[in-house]
Amino acid sequence: MREILCSHITDTVEKLCIRAATVLTPDLRAAIERAAGAEPSEAGSAALRDMVDNFTCAASGGLPICQDTGMAVVFADLGQDVHITGGDFEAAVAEGVRRGYVNGYLRKSVVADPFRRVNTNDNTPPILWTRIVPGDRLTLTVAPKGFGSENKSRMKMFLPSAGIGAFEDFIVETVELAGADPCPPVVLGVGIGGTVEKAAMMAKLALTRPVDRRNPDEFYAAMEARVLEKVNALGIGPQGFGGRTTALAVNIDAYASHIAGTACVVNVGCHVTRHATEIL
Repeated sequence: MREILCSHITDTVEKLCIRAATVLTPDLRAAIERAAGAEPSEAGSAALRDMVDNFTCAASGGLPICQDTGMAVVFADLGQDVHITGGDFEAAVAEGVRRGYVNGYLRKSVVADPFRRVNTNDNTPPILWTRIVPGDRLTLTVAPKGFGSENKSRMKMFLPSAGIGAFEDFIVETVELAGADPCPPVVLGVGIGGTVEKAAMMAKLALTRPVDRRNPDEFYAAMEARVLEKVNALGIGPQGFGGRTTALAVNIDAYASHIAGTACVVNVGCHVTRHATEIL
């Protein structure tokens, strides 16, 4: 049994909140840089070059990549041979988020109640997903989610008679309806199967997969490629200025489903689909 102190968890989450908000992942940086050189639309190419300048300045100056530093989503893969000591695990994660947003001077965007809407002033509470996995390590991923893109996410229940084309059309329609609002080029996390909440969680987690990594199942890898091609054929382009770079990646994950239907959730990520990971 390996022990991990709550204070260590808090320190790590604080650091990850700041890193995710200020430093874009290498795969996403490379994808935007490639797109800037390949985009035929003059306005779209200029927008992509501005994005490169933005995330370069943000990283060098320790500044947020985007003014919307999001609601903190934390994925915790907790090894079954880990013993959390020195406090409460969920409280330790929340304290890390609080410190990250306060000490990192990140915008506080969370309200305590969806109707009374009083700001908590420290971006807590976070969204915490915990999975028990084999081993004696704790993997923490902080994925701040801005709501310009989150507001454009959608779900649908499909009957068993629906073919794969119907699912692909739904994903493409989601991007078409979103237009320029989620700050394209977007990253699409798609969860198919399970129940509504399982599909939603898969879709959100899929956004943390590198944009240059396809689903290991060739069936879904081919589906990802087809949908990406269809989305980029919409012509929305970077920031809605037109062009062929409407999306950088379509990341699809699937799970077992019920005989009577299939859930599909599309979680839309903007061009700064942020996340940072550390293993304790």
